[in-house]
Amino acid sequence: MSGARSWLCLTLALSALAWLAALGGLLSVARHVHDDVPALLAKKLPLLKTHPSLIFAGESRTEYQVDPVLAAQLTGKRPGDAVNIAYDAGEPLALEAAMRREPDAFRNAHVVTSVAPFLFNEGVKSAAIYPLDVTARLPVADQMAGFLPLRIGTLIRFVREAFASRLAADQDIADRAAAPAAFGLVTIDRSQPADRWPATIGAHGHYANWDLTGPKTHFEIGALCDMVKLTRKLTVVIPPWAPRYDRASDPNWRERDDAYVALVEDAGRRCGFEVINLPSIPSLAQADYADEMHVTASGVPIYTRALVARLNL
Repeated sequence: MSGARSWLCLTLALSALAWLAALGGLLSVARHVHDDVPALLAKKLPLLKTHPSLIFAGESRTEYQVDPVLAAQLTGKRPGDAVNIAYDAGEPLALEAAMRREPDAFRNAHVVTSVAPFLFNEGVKSAAIYPLDVTARLPVADQMAGFLPLRIGTLIRFVREAFASRLAADQDIADRAAAPAAFGLVTIDRSQPADRWPATIGAHGHYANWDLTGPKTHFEIGALCDMVKLTRKLTVVIPPWAPRYDRASDPNWRERDDAYVALVEDAGRRCGFEVINLPSIPSLAQADYADEMHVTASGVPIYTRALVARLNL
């Protein structure tokens, strides 16, 4: 009986080692084929064919909240002179890669990009929002040590998106695909049910296991700084959360949010980009929010007007 148990343990151990070796090989291939411009961003780059002078970029709070048509009207520009190339979980490294790929489109443009805490907080390892260009810069051993076993989904997404980004690059999606409708704006039509709203922002996943000293901060802040010389002007926006939440009564949120804002503002002073911190927009009511951090279609013109009013064009 003991001999059978030993053989079983040995078989399991060898199987685990073989599985880890196979995963390591797959991750190595993914790092090799990975392209810093993800497929979601590549699909929006055809908007640059209008030669815009105002480019809104970043993560979902720009994707769902900034109307480039209205922004163009407010700034006296023609339709197409403002575009929205933001995408879900958009990261500075990807935007920098797009700038280097399409230098003529960005060189004379004012780029306005939003950032969120998950882009810098090393404690957030969720598959849905972990910045994949950061993952691609980690050695395979660090990838496996950082995400196994509980966050294997992040590695699976990295592999999948690495091949998708390479396919988008090989197919020249940025040049050959049709431009998205509404110059890149995507809207949310309804609010989520009340029982799905987080009780506090301090306990929100974006602030979990708070750590601003890891590779995310190093690479993403570095990308923001490197973008300055690739554009006419770079503005980094920190958008608000829903007004139902009170920073004054949520010390975890207040302290961590202040640290993240200070991180971005310090980089702005050091590297030469403008930072617009929007902790609240009084004209945005709770009814205008779809969830704790995104507005519905009714809030889009309110948010766009408030943001454009703060831009130094």
